[in-house]
Amino acid sequence: MAHIYPFKAVRPIQALANEVASPPYDVLSSEEARLAAIGKPNSFLHVTKSEIDMPADLSMYDESVYQKAKTNLADFITNNVLFMEEKACYYIYELVMEGRSQTGLVCCSSVDDYEKDIIKKHEFTRPEKEKDRINHIRISGAQTGNVFLAYRNVKSMDELIKNWKSGNQPAYDFVAEDGISHRIWVVNDDQAIGMITDIFINEVPCTYIADGHHRAASAAKVRKALGADATPEADTFLTTLFPADELKIMPYNRVVKDLNDLDKEDFISSLQDDFMVSTSDEPVQPEGLHEFGMYLDGTWYHLESLEGTYSDDPIGVLDVTILSNNLLEKILDIKDQRTDKRIDFVGGIRGLHELEKRVDNGEMKVAFSFYPVSIQQLFDISDSGNVMPPKSTWFEPKLRDGLLTHLI
Repeated sequence: MAHIYPFKAVRPIQALANEVASPPYDVLSSEEARLAAIGKPNSFLHVTKSEIDMPADLSMYDESVYQKAKTNLADFITNNVLFMEEKACYYIYELVMEGRSQTGLVCCSSVDDYEKDIIKKHEFTRPEKEKDRINHIRISGAQTGNVFLAYRNVKSMDELIKNWKSGNQPAYDFVAEDGISHRIWVVNDDQAIGMITDIFINEVPCTYIADGHHRAASAAKVRKALGADATPEADTFLTTLFPADELKIMPYNRVVKDLNDLDKEDFISSLQDDFMVSTSDEPVQPEGLHEFGMYLDGTWYHLESLEGTYSDDPIGVLDVTILSNNLLEKILDIKDQRTDKRIDFVGGIRGLHELEKRVDNGEMKVAFSFYPVSIQQLFDISDSGNVMPPKSTWFEPKLRDGLLTHLI
């Protein structure tokens, strides 16, 4: 059963919540973060992307960058931008994007559950990204990034959250600059806290990582590295749990630097062994399974997988697997997407224009758009013990960093 815990969040004073709240560290490049933080001394980007306060030519992985994150976090607390909750609480976090709302429970989950696979995974991690989070947690002494977990709906939990929201005022209620609404309630009643803990122990057999594999893995490795010096807080990590029926998955698209020494004609010819290929006058956002968009040399193409070119097992039937096996590996010789520097990933929220931009400016040669994975597919694969190819899912809306931080 799933073990979750209330915690004493470090969080902003109410008047500064919108100023502090920042996009997740991994959706902005360093350059984008520098621009986003201009004129915003209270932005939590100064903690999660602390390289923005260092010389531009310094590596974002330099130890001094992590030390700067620690200093900036301490300064926020000293200057009363942030404060620590007096008692361990749960928190209810509601997001509204384009009229669609989703509500999750912010808590600490068990590192032991992660290691025992009670918290189930569906992706391998990328070593360099994991190392970055390990250093950030270890040196700053804080888990600043939230791990996004999903679970199958439990009626009693649905009702508890609904009743708490209707009967209590939110601690924070604001609309961020991207138009997404954020509301957070503090669950500080001992009886409600006990009920929540018991519901997960008794009625939730497991949870699933939807987003945040690197943050979860890093939290576990930090605890191990601390050894005898680990605090009880290091036995847990910051998570937000969402019931399955409120979640929406967007595609996670790909861009590739080159065609593996093939010219355009030979590349397109090679595709036809496994795909029906046609040009499109419009950008291609696939409308069904086993369809893909491709952008190359200013032209969009529609790719449709041919019958018999993929398997029907839980992994083989995924579009990310089909493109990986029949195109990325077979034609472009990209065998490990976690480590190959020729490939990059673009979250679906950025739209097809972002794919066009990265190809048109010469940074990348070709881009691929996907149809999104379903939440049921994610559960089925995690339950089977298999993993998806890296960066298979993109969830929106995203939680803001800085509103609830867990010190270890």
